[in-house]
Amino acid sequence: MPALKPLKKLVGKAHDLREAHRARHRPTGFGFALSDSVDYLNAAHWDALAAPASVFLGRPYLRVLEQAAPENLRGRYAIIYGAGARPLAAVAAQSVSLSVSRVQKKDDPRRARAVAAPLRRIEERMLVCGNLLSWGQHGVAFAAGADRRELWPAVAEALYRLRRADRLSGDTDLVMVKDIPDAEAADADALARYSYRPLETDPDMVLELSPKWRTYEDYLASLNSKYRKTSRQIDKEVTAAGCRVETLEDIAGHASELHALYLQVHEHARLRLVTLRPEFIPALAHTFGDTLRCTVVRRGDGELLGFVTTLKDGETAVGYYIGFDRATNAEVPLYFRLLQAVVDDAIKLDCRRLSLGRTALEPKARLGARPAPLRVWIRHRIPALNVLVRGLLHAAHHDEAPERNPFK
Repeated sequence: MPALKPLKKLVGKAHDLREAHRARHRPTGFGFALSDSVDYLNAAHWDALAAPASVFLGRPYLRVLEQAAPENLRGRYAIIYGAGARPLAAVAAQSVSLSVSRVQKKDDPRRARAVAAPLRRIEERMLVCGNLLSWGQHGVAFAAGADRRELWPAVAEALYRLRRADRLSGDTDLVMVKDIPDAEAADADALARYSYRPLETDPDMVLELSPKWRTYEDYLASLNSKYRKTSRQIDKEVTAAGCRVETLEDIAGHASELHALYLQVHEHARLRLVTLRPEFIPALAHTFGDTLRCTVVRRGDGELLGFVTTLKDGETAVGYYIGFDRATNAEVPLYFRLLQAVVDDAIKLDCRRLSLGRTALEPKARLGARPAPLRVWIRHRIPALNVLVRGLLHAAHHDEAPERNPFK
């Protein structure tokens, strides 16, 4: 009977909700080792899981993050074990303190006035499975051959355990699993049973590097005449302004200058959950040596006007942190020249692809980069966080990457 269909649908939904509630409140059956530092865990187990995944999950990078982390961020870690104490997944999470002001642009007084001053001073805590200082799936590394759909519920339990273990530092009511690519989306759907909600964010712009490109000139030669002419014109304008582009060797000696340039970009970002400390980039350079490059634009008198860092992550080069003088950039194409420098550095690092991140989609598309979709999964526990969550969702609203084909 047609009248019974809505009732059956309602009963089915109630049954699903009841089963999801039961799933959230019973153990998955896996074992867990939790830690406040990556070095407190079994190093061999962590390395076996993380080393094939990403440099951002490796102990050297995580040590840098622990030593030079933003002031409102602390690392949290877990290893998930199966039968026979077999390590099945490594989880790298971050506990971060947030305020409403961190999801407002400093140059947006209208939105700032919309939120009462007492509310802006309130800080809440969020647990992030992933890395707020990078993009990509840097929160979980699975063992080879492991059933990922079976392990995502274990990841949810690990995050629950980390959140509960951290209660002495304050309540955590918001949990995020960050930057799941399309290739893992079907497996990560298991998080829905644990009240996580998916949200698509800006994509990572990825440039595939041809094996034929041995130099930056090879890359330029592959562009069609229109884009090649534009690229050369950018270089000419920077040179005509009395600037030169070079590799910065003494990164530690220029830490304060690099940080000041970084802040000029960071403070205009629409979402500023964390802010780098001046010692972070020098610590990265000390740890990674030749696999991290810092290219700068200098004025004729030696003043630094801009910089960009490129970190080798396996066969992927990551165009990491960037900074530039905004006043000069209004007259001279510093940003576009720094993007070109990242392509050059990626080729020199002998990588197969270049990850340029999720901002400035148009200029990156003009380089030949294409969007790689990413999404986050968010779970919030209490309605009082809705103001903060709305701010996060507003900031996460993304534009579609433009279609560009600059190659011959």
